Amino acid sequence: MTVTYVEAPDIKERISEIVKSLDMSHIVSESVYCYRSRGSKSKHIIARIHGLGRIWLKALDVQPRYIVEVISEQFDKLNEEGKEKILIHELLHVPKGFSGGFRPHKGYINKREIERLHTRLLKRRASLV
Repeated sequence: MTVTYVEAPDIKERISEIVKSLDMSHIVSESVYCYRSRGSKSKHIIARIHGLGRIWLKALDVQPRYIVEVISEQFDKLNEEGKEKILIHELLHVPKGFSGGFRPHKGYINKREIERLHTRLLKRRASLV
C-alpha cells in the first residue's frame, strides 16, 4: 500500500487557533500547510513537521514554509486533548526565526512544556466563553 496525502483543513484550523491563542507570533500561519496521510506502516509516529532547508529556499526563491502531517491511523483515534498536545509538540519544532529549519527536542520540547502550553490554551479558550 502506498501512502496517500490529503489536505487537512481541520488540522489547519486547529494550528491557526493554537498559534493565535498561545501567542506563537513567530509562526506565520499562512505558511503552514496541513496534510493527513494514510497508509503509513509506522506504529509509533503520530505526526511530523516538514520544512524546506535553507538551500531549497534559496534555490526555489521562496519564503520558509512548513507542513504538518498527521498520520491518520494514529492521530485520528486520539481524544481531542491528545490531538492538541501533538499539534503543540509539532509547532514547538518551529524556530523563533521561522527560517525553515527545526528546533531539536533537547532543551525545547518536553512533556512538561507541552502540558504547560496546553493548560494555557485551555485557559485562553475558557476566557473567551
